[in-house]
Amino acid sequence: MKSTVYFATMRADHWDYNYAPVGKFEELLTRLDLPRVIGAGDYVAVKMHLGSPGAFRTIRPVFLRKLAEAIRAAGGLPFITDTVRIPGLEYLEVAKANGINELSTGAPVILADGIFGRDLVMVESGPILGRIGVASAIHDAPAMVVLSHCKGHIGAGYGGAVKNLGMGGLAFRDRSGVPQRGRIHFLMNAELAWDAEKCSGCRQCVDVCPHGSIGFTDEILVIDQKECARCGRCSRVCPEGALVLPQNDEVFQGCLAESAQAVLGTFAAGKVLYINFLTEIQAECDCMPVADTPVVPDIGILASGDIVAVESATLDLISRAQVINDSRAGDKNITRAENIFQALNGHDPGLQVRAAAALGLGSSDYELVPVTHKPKPDGSGPANPFGH
Repeated sequence: MKSTVYFATMRADHWDYNYAPVGKFEELLTRLDLPRVIGAGDYVAVKMHLGSPGAFRTIRPVFLRKLAEAIRAAGGLPFITDTVRIPGLEYLEVAKANGINELSTGAPVILADGIFGRDLVMVESGPILGRIGVASAIHDAPAMVVLSHCKGHIGAGYGGAVKNLGMGGLAFRDRSGVPQRGRIHFLMNAELAWDAEKCSGCRQCVDVCPHGSIGFTDEILVIDQKECARCGRCSRVCPEGALVLPQNDEVFQGCLAESAQAVLGTFAAGKVLYINFLTEIQAECDCMPVADTPVVPDIGILASGDIVAVESATLDLISRAQVINDSRAGDKNITRAENIFQALNGHDPGLQVRAAAALGLGSSDYELVPVTHKPKPDGSGPANPFGH
């Protein structure tokens, strides 16, 4: 049986609120039948990425507010959350700078692993990771909506719902200081290699490191191995290719799927929904300190109760989009969007989706159901949202 994936295009073909993306998003939420998923009084984690300093292409607050209103109408109590990526209080300031706060969204914004990134519950994962630390506020929530801004990613090629959970659902470190999310990077990557002869000393690697773990002493690269997460940002920005971080794609993306399974295993069946925003689709992740020109036009919003189906539909729709020439794609002479993330970032995003399917998290066999507008209460057509 095919999994249902609802799709609302970003195009608005009527001068009417109900045909605009926000109106269609309201109808999409209705189609998801939130009362079936959310029990009365359920705390509902709305898991998303809050952005970074300089990276503002996150999901717009108006959509967060509509989701919060729908969750409350279903009897739930929503909170917007992510895990520590940069120091906790600084990350909350980034969220506010991006317009994500309780006043704008109608829901409190908290860090799922606490402001120090060490609030977690250890759970069984799989053969690669073993036990892994799931952020406590996500672990303890009875229900969750995984709200993903779809874009490229330095290590996985693409970041959507699987990456949102597989990396973002884990705590930063345990109480002993052992990395949890960083373990995935350590399993994926060998040690960073520096070629002094190629290095121009531009210091871009120092500037881009979110952990302050890299620097130069007497023109020699020095890495604080205790703080380094092997995330690969430094090698990504090195213009001379002086920094190389070898990685194993199958291990990394297998880890993403495995840790996503660990996070989802803390919820009862049917208590998690997935909403993917195919908007402002740039080559880089929202964790980078930039917001580059999108590589394809805005496509729409997808929603499903099946993580594999929503990810499969996302990649399929992006693969059929037009390429924006004045973007990173144009810089690389990419003219077709088929396999665009692999062409941009050198990694096949299908690995993580296939790994998630192999773990039984969902099915890549889906039916795309269009949501064209929000109908009137009597079903006869678009309503006037202003009441006159």
